[in-house]
Amino acid sequence: MTTVDIVVPVFNEEEDVAQNIPVLRDFLMKTEFPYEWRIVIGDNGSTDRTPEISHELEAKYAGQIAYFRASAKGKGRVIKEAWSSSQADILSFMDVDLSTGLEAFPALVRAIAEEGYDVSIGSRLHPESTVKRSVKRRILTRGYNILVRVLLQARFNDAQCGFKAASRAAAQRLLPEVRDLAWFFDTEFLILAQKSGYRIAEVPVVWMEDERTSVRLTSTITSDLMGLMRLRLNQPWRRLAKAAKD
Repeated sequence: MTTVDIVVPVFNEEEDVAQNIPVLRDFLMKTEFPYEWRIVIGDNGSTDRTPEISHELEAKYAGQIAYFRASAKGKGRVIKEAWSSSQADILSFMDVDLSTGLEAFPALVRAIAEEGYDVSIGSRLHPESTVKRSVKRRILTRGYNILVRVLLQARFNDAQCGFKAASRAAAQRLLPEVRDLAWFFDTEFLILAQKSGYRIAEVPVVWMEDERTSVRLTSTITSDLMGLMRLRLNQPWRRLAKAAKD
């Protein structure tokens, strides 16, 4: 049977871990998710009760929930390390606030397990998606994705939605080339996937903005812009192409 790891990156989010990880587990159980699954709480340096609560959930739901602590802080780092150490056939991740409706998760996985795609992403810009967020963030999201398309000729529409999956074969090849270990990780992984010829599916989602988000817009935007220019200048996908030929 196809196996799926669901990494949920967390940093000092004891309330969301206690409330939302069981919600995710219950969803997978009640919908009779047709693949063998495991939820991995990916901790990237929490100093609150997140580790304690995670261990309690791990003990309560042995075999269904696991706790993983990254070597240092960084959303991209915990995903990269958790995915790199996983033996699952399909690797996925989602935000702990469950901003993206879980109803889209089976389609996200099915695109890889049954439809021949290598990577699948939730897209808030899909015409069938339902999105509730501030005007400011709508503008920033659209502006950023236009930049990604213009600077790097991206053919996908939403680089930053925290709802993604990849085959283990694709991840094993791409992850060593991903340099960003923070918020730009998503975009870099997708650009490398596209430039390497992997098929990317975009899945419509229901997305509700979490007003408690800890993302700092100014620093994140600056980091993302630097990441875009780095990729444009360095073109790391050329190394992947050369390695494939060798």
